[in-house]
Amino acid sequence: MIAFLHGTLVEKTPSAATLDVQGVGYEVFISLNTYDRLPATGTPCRLLTHHHIREDAQILFGFAQAEEKRMFERLINVNGVGPKLALSVLSGLTVPDLTAAIAESNVKRISAVHGVGKKTAERIVVELRDKVDPLEAFAGRTGVTGGESRNAMLRDAILALGQLGFPQDQARKMVQSALDADPALDDTEALLRRALSSK
Repeated sequence: MIAFLHGTLVEKTPSAATLDVQGVGYEVFISLNTYDRLPATGTPCRLLTHHHIREDAQILFGFAQAEEKRMFERLINVNGVGPKLALSVLSGLTVPDLTAAIAESNVKRISAVHGVGKKTAERIVVELRDKVDPLEAFAGRTGVTGGESRNAMLRDAILALGQLGFPQDQARKMVQSALDADPALDDTEALLRRALSSK
C-alpha cells in the first residue's frame, strides 16, 4: 500500500493534485481542505495517501494532515459511505467541525453537505460517535490560536467544569461564552473564573 507521496507538485485543482515522484506522475484525489494547504505548483509537496483498490481501478486519495486521513478512513467504514462521498464530507466540513457535529449528534449540520442525505448523516453519527473525542473537537474549532497548550487549556477547563457537576455540553458552552467574551484568556484558572461568572 502507498502510505504517502513526496515529490514535485505539477498540477492542482480543487479535487485533484498531480505529483511527480522521481519521474512518475501520480494523480491524487483531494478535499477542498487539503487543496487550501497545497504549496505552489513546481515546488516540493508531501501528501499522506489512502490507496483504494477496487476490482476495476486503483485510486489514490491524498491528505495534507494526518487527522483528515484518519477521519476519511473512519468515514469509508460507515455503511453506505464510499471514498468520493467521504471526500465531499471533508470538503464541506473541517475535521474539527465534523468531529463536533458527530459528537453533538448534529445530523442537520452533516446533511447540509452536498450529496449527504439525512439517513447517511444519521449513520455517520451513530457509527462514529464513540470514535471521536468531543473535547478535542471543541478545542480544535474554537477559532483561537495557540496550538497544543491552548487546546490543553480548553480541555482542562471543560474537565474541571465537569468535576464541578456541569454536563459536558453545558461546560463546552460555558467555555465558549468565556472565550467569546475574552479571546485573550491564556490560562485555565482565568478561563474557569470567566466561565463560572458568565454562567
